[in-house]
Amino acid sequence: MRIDLHTHSTASDGTDTPAELVREAAAAGLDIVALTDHDTTRGHAEAIAALPEGLTLVTGAELSCALDGLSLHLLAYLFDPDEPELLRERELVRDDRVPRARAMVGKLRELGVPIEWDRVARIAGDGSVGRPHIATALVELGVVPTVSDAFTPQWIADGGRAHVAKHELDPFTAVRLVKAAGGVAVLAHPAAAKRGRTLPESAFAELAGAGLDGIEVDHAEHDALTRERLRALAGDLGLLTTGSSDYHGSRKEVRLGEYTTDPEIYGEITRRATGAFPVPGAGGHRS
Repeated sequence: MRIDLHTHSTASDGTDTPAELVREAAAAGLDIVALTDHDTTRGHAEAIAALPEGLTLVTGAELSCALDGLSLHLLAYLFDPDEPELLRERELVRDDRVPRARAMVGKLRELGVPIEWDRVARIAGDGSVGRPHIATALVELGVVPTVSDAFTPQWIADGGRAHVAKHELDPFTAVRLVKAAGGVAVLAHPAAAKRGRTLPESAFAELAGAGLDGIEVDHAEHDALTRERLRALAGDLGLLTTGSSDYHGSRKEVRLGEYTTDPEIYGEITRRATGAFPVPGAGGHRS
């Protein structure tokens, strides 16, 4: 059984529509895929309607958090999307995205980059605008060779020259809200050093004490030694360990199913969740 628990669609900053994403997941040989767009569940209905037979969808979201000035992301699985408190916080984060992106465009222009807001808005389309859309604009303008190269201190990494902070949840609050909504909370790519400063090990224990369920260990931005360290840390803290592609379509080079989650871990996630249930494919719309 092949399980990928972290993907993005055009509902946030991926390049595949939700329908395209689930069809691509089936074509890639996945049995289970989670749709975890940034701070939104807007793509779930389309993904469910198009879900091919033989593929199961795990509904979720990737929540934007910050701790002591450090940005981090929390993968929330199988929560009730209509739970009022968590919904309100997601809306606050989404509402801040456009002003923040506009401010980053302004900073880039001050640095001499000939970037226009209209270009970023075109790239984002109907999705929740974010840094990957700005990074794609920088690639189109020839400022950087790849999207990943924009996420450096020189450009839009945390604390970078053109970075602007956004409304982000306290991770302890986020874990509490996810659990209250019947969901399961997993820390996303916590040691992705290329993105900037990473979470200190002491914070893992504090989050585990607050109800964190797991850590995303097997990820493209974790090298072998990092994965070994995180797996040992998770074992010490009694946390689940997941693996995922963090697929963004053509915006990143990683492929669907490049990293996967153990079926026993997936089973434990579904046992803990009470806010929603995985959705089995029934054929979907293939047009």
